Amino acid sequence: MNKLLKKCACPDLSDAGRRDALLMLAALGVPLGAAQAQDPVKMEPRSYRLVFENDKVRVLEYVSRPGLGVCGTGKHSHPDHVTIVLSPAKVKVTRADGSTFINDLKAGDAFWDPAATHMAENIAGSGARMVLVEIKDKAWKPATG
Repeated sequence: MNKLLKKCACPDLSDAGRRDALLMLAALGVPLGAAQAQDPVKMEPRSYRLVFENDKVRVLEYVSRPGLGVCGTGKHSHPDHVTIVLSPAKVKVTRADGSTFINDLKAGDAFWDPAATHMAENIAGSGARMVLVEIKDKAWKPATG
């Protein structure tokens, strides 16, 4: 757990409360260190669900609400992966270099993404569902949600 939260005089936080606190710290520019590298399935259990995992792949389902991420929260990283779109989504993607683009995704779309850090915001008026298939090669590290 992050040292900042250990020193907090707050009562014990639920998973949702801890996530909200981390998001607030991130929004304020406070470096979160190890908290950023935690597994999103554990950090965001209401958004991420582990569907399947073995030594070759990890399959995650991600459920998004309007105005939130479509594959993670805020700036986050993914290993090499395939994304399968389960419901339509309009996504604003901000790359690590700050450049942005809008992507209109249709249910049934699938695409390859190399390992990257980005922000991906659901700018549609409805929720979105995606499946991410992480490829567990030698460079694999779980997404940071």
